[in-house]
Amino acid sequence: MASLRPNRCYRDVDKPPYTRKEYIKGVPQPKVVHFIMGNLSADFPVQLDLVSTKAIQIRHNALEAARVAANKYLTKQCGRLGYKFQIRVYPHQVLREHKMATGAGADRISDGMRLAFGKPIGTAARVKEGQAVMSVWVNPDKYEAAKEALRRAAMKLPMPCKIVISKGRELLKI
Repeated sequence: MASLRPNRCYRDVDKPPYTRKEYIKGVPQPKVVHFIMGNLSADFPVQLDLVSTKAIQIRHNALEAARVAANKYLTKQCGRLGYKFQIRVYPHQVLREHKMATGAGADRISDGMRLAFGKPIGTAARVKEGQAVMSVWVNPDKYEAAKEALRRAAMKLPMPCKIVISKGRELLKI
């Protein structure tokens, strides 16, 4: 498998949406395996959101890396049933790449930029400014652990983020 191009090639929201998978052949599945984790049946009083401060596209492998980092920390700090964690965006946007042949003799193989539409190589989630990317629900005593988990997840994402307390501010001693 070839290596991934850098994220700077795909992070800007500069093209129209390209999401109709029924017309596109060979779109790879997103790497994100679970969108909701932890204790799904409990009602936790405190909710924290990881909010984007910029409109951007987040590739599916970055979303999965952020999910793994946050979920691992939450499981270690709060236990298996002490939290609820949810990814709030889905990678619908299909990313394309026009692979160019390089090296000696490549001019006989490649057609340059003629019909350079590109083949699907992955998916990305389009995020608007101020949109919640991930949410964590915890009890008030585990607030600091949830905040740290979201901070660790933000390190894996390609944009600046802020952590917002959406619910239960009055229960916290801040």
